[in-house]
Amino acid sequence: MFGFLTPEVGLFEQLQRLQRDMDDAFGIWAGPANIRAVAQGAWPAINVGTTAKQVDVYLFAAGLDSKKLDISIQNNTLSISGKRQIEVPKADNYYLQERFSGEFRRVLSLPTDVDPNKVDATYTNGVLHITVQRSEASKPKQIQVK
Repeated sequence: MFGFLTPEVGLFEQLQRLQRDMDDAFGIWAGPANIRAVAQGAWPAINVGTTAKQVDVYLFAAGLDSKKLDISIQNNTLSISGKRQIEVPKADNYYLQERFSGEFRRVLSLPTDVDPNKVDATYTNGVLHITVQRSEASKPKQIQVK
C-alpha cells in the first residue's frame, strides 16, 4: 500500500521527487515561495501601507529614469509603468545576470476612499514613493457632545 516509503528513501526525498514530477508535468509555478517572496516576473518589488489620512506605495527599483515613469489612477486602480535599460558590454560573456532590464507594469487596487486628485510621487535613491490622500468625506471626524 505504501510501497513508495521504503527505508532507503525517506519521505522528504519522495516529496521532492513528487514536486519535480509535478513541475515537469505542469511547468514551474510562478507564485511566491513564501509570504515575503515576490512572484516570479513581478518587478519591481512593492510595499503598500495605509493610514487614516493616506495610502503609501513604495516601489524598489534602482536605475530608473523618473521622467520616463508613467503613473496613473483610474477607478481606484493605480498603474505604474516604465523601463530600465542596463547597458551590457558586448565583449562580456555573462553566465548569470539577475538584474532586470526592460519594460515593466505594475497595477494595484487602492481603497475606495482615495482621492485621485491628491497624488504625489517622488523618486529618491532607487525608491519610488507614491502618496495618495484619502478623500475628506472618508476621514474620521470628531463629534463634540453639547
